[in-house]
Amino acid sequence: MKKSTFVLITVFSFLSVSVFAGSKVKTGIEVLRDSGFKILQGKRVGLITNPTGVDSQLKSTVDILNEAPGVKLVALYGPEHGVRGDGYAGDKVESNVDLQTGVPVYSLYGKTRKATPEMLKGVDVLVYDVQDIGCRSYTFISTMGLAMEAAAENDIEFVVLDRPNPIGGLKVEGNLTEDRSISFVSQFKIPYLYGLTCGELANLLNKENMLKKQCKLTVVPMKGWKRSMTFDQTGLPWVLTSPHIPQATSAFYYAASGILGEFSFMSIGVGYTLPFQIFAKDSIDAALLTKRMNDLHLPGVLFRPIHLKPFYAVGSGKEYSGVQFYLIDYKKVRLTEIQFYVMQEMAALYPAKKCFGEETKSRFDMFDKVSGSDQIRLLLSKNMKVEDMLPYWRKDEVAFRKMSKKYFLYQ
Repeated sequence: MKKSTFVLITVFSFLSVSVFAGSKVKTGIEVLRDSGFKILQGKRVGLITNPTGVDSQLKSTVDILNEAPGVKLVALYGPEHGVRGDGYAGDKVESNVDLQTGVPVYSLYGKTRKATPEMLKGVDVLVYDVQDIGCRSYTFISTMGLAMEAAAENDIEFVVLDRPNPIGGLKVEGNLTEDRSISFVSQFKIPYLYGLTCGELANLLNKENMLKKQCKLTVVPMKGWKRSMTFDQTGLPWVLTSPHIPQATSAFYYAASGILGEFSFMSIGVGYTLPFQIFAKDSIDAALLTKRMNDLHLPGVLFRPIHLKPFYAVGSGKEYSGVQFYLIDYKKVRLTEIQFYVMQEMAALYPAKKCFGEETKSRFDMFDKVSGSDQIRLLLSKNMKVEDMLPYWRKDEVAFRKMSKKYFLYQ
């Protein structure tokens, strides 16, 4: 091996170790371990987790609890993508046995999304340890809420091992979900970006009557996390939360394009190398769309032309063009509204390619569910002007910010 190569590998190894070893934040599982697993001693534990449930050295919470003295891990429960991450996005997860531990695994993303009494038999406490992305439409918080209900109905304790909200604890965007839009992608009456950790959200759901029955809840808080922190400031390693959220910053892009992505109207980069970071379609003047988007002077974001041929999903194998967007001032940017302005400008440039038309009609219901209301679609589609729907989209944010403060565990 060449000396220069050896030096490069050594430096890389040092950097990798130092980043993880120098974490500014201790997650709930690490705080629990530091306490000697006190709240779980002598109890039979059921664990809801997936590959994101790890400590700062990437050891799985499954293995940590399985090896913990005085703790008996008796069941595992898999949300979307499965306990060990072997389920693809949207695919049903099957119940089985975990090969590493021999512990039975029950699916919470298949025929059953809420644990049944049979699945909870012999469990004293349900523990939840899953990294979320801070967005209402991401299904992990739906799994958490339904599991809290199941725990309450079966007289079982519920423990949340807290983790950072990767987009921080300051951004609140979007209207509250309305009754007719309640679904697994908008399970609770919270904004699209709710600005809470999963532990804070669990407390809110439990105390604000958003569950069918209140559970006996304990949140193991993090140490060192602050509301202003995005994930890159924690020093923690990021484990992809799903196949198209490979980096912590993917959570920002998901919030900015995921609603439009429900249509399959344009490629948002899923199926290419930039998931959730682009807006592209066939027969688009990329330079013109870029100019129009930049001329809007949206706070904190810039656009550039891009040309691509998606490998799979929307536009697979076709020549697409459009815009890639860059977040240049995270504090100022309104993440969720970027996609609505793209819809507006596309309709102005290409009236025949409007996002609300026959091509997308079959997806209206899903768009409404993810948006939390049919009013976003109805108001926007009148004139394809964002200004027509923006007051509705923003109407609940101030009140939610005020209400949610009482559940803050971090400043």
